[in-house]
Amino acid sequence: MGRDQQEDRRLRALAGSIPDRHHNPERTPSTLSINGRTPAPLDQWDPTYCGDVDMAIAEDGTWYHEGLPIRRKELWQLFAGILRREADGEYYLVTPVEKCRVGVALHPLIITDFEVCETEGQTVVQASLNAGGRFPVSIAHPLAPEPRASGAAYMGLPHGLTALCSRAAWYRLVALADDRHRIHSDGTFFSLV
Repeated sequence: MGRDQQEDRRLRALAGSIPDRHHNPERTPSTLSINGRTPAPLDQWDPTYCGDVDMAIAEDGTWYHEGLPIRRKELWQLFAGILRREADGEYYLVTPVEKCRVGVALHPLIITDFEVCETEGQTVVQASLNAGGRFPVSIAHPLAPEPRASGAAYMGLPHGLTALCSRAAWYRLVALADDRHRIHSDGTFFSLV
């Protein structure tokens, strides 16, 4: 069996080792999830490291396998739901039985849009992710400027992940800012500069 076939089998095996409940779309919009599916309990999984997988995430959020873009959105979204950043600063795809290191150029996820919502009398800015999830801008999920992206904002997410604003999302966020370049969400101000 050639190297390409081995790598393809490894990728399929990795996807197959994700428990079924994390494949299904989440029905409760209030559940915070990277990909809109039932969140995987990544903090409870401590599998054996099985090496690097020839997978990378480009600065624009495109996922690559063996140098080719992963065209099936459902597949890379599934992988996004089992991605975590560990104390060593590296990113890993994690299942209950194994973990593989993945290369990330800048941020693993992209914010595609923002929406202002009223929740329990509080103004909340919701960020939509390219992987299908939504998160409120809050103390738990703060915004900060990213100097490596000309100061565009990025957001902190669970499991050490982050999401950088797309150009359109960044313009939308700037339009929502007050005259002091701040976003008010969930009772807190976040500076965009």
